[in-house]
Amino acid sequence: MSSLAILDYGMGNLRSVEKAFAHVGVSARVTRDHEEISRAAGLVLPGVGAFPKAMKAVRELGLDELVRSAGVPVLGICLGMQLLFEESAELGGATGLGLLRGRVEPLDAPGLKVPQIGWNAVSWRKRTALNDGLGPETAFYHVHSFAPRPADDADVLGTATYGDEFASAVARGPVYGVQFHPEKSGPDGLRLLANFAAGCGLALSQAA
Repeated sequence: MSSLAILDYGMGNLRSVEKAFAHVGVSARVTRDHEEISRAAGLVLPGVGAFPKAMKAVRELGLDELVRSAGVPVLGICLGMQLLFEESAELGGATGLGLLRGRVEPLDAPGLKVPQIGWNAVSWRKRTALNDGLGPETAFYHVHSFAPRPADDADVLGTATYGDEFASAVARGPVYGVQFHPEKSGPDGLRLLANFAAGCGLALSQAA
């Protein structure tokens, strides 16, 4: 296993994520091929758009079972993070992958413009391989109207505040999720992606 698989279900800025990994010297391929995915050192699940439509596409392509049975680290980005949870309230509701317990709810941000678009500081609650080398509070670029509410508080890796506090990063074992876009978040975002790749056992061909 020598590369990451960026799961292609037709939603999300896949090439931007692929280029960000390339920038830190990591081989990452956009794919929906089951054999290629099963050989990958880690899986990346990006996403932009609505939860129900995304889960429908993931299921139709058979990617849901591949993610659940992967046995390698998984990173969900933005909508991809939300898909890791049990369900979402968006557009009447839909079930997710269920790798993490909890429900995705609208941002509780009265008086603020939704979606949140822009930089927001993430305060880390604990240390994992994903946020190694990052400061206690790190600014990342967010674009979202919903955020997960993890049922298990121990799964919350980092929080941000937009109106109410929300979980902006989660971790349980080899499963990670970030509500922000690391590929659009400058050097700290690249460091996070490099950390994920290193946690998958991949050597970087250049410094992050």
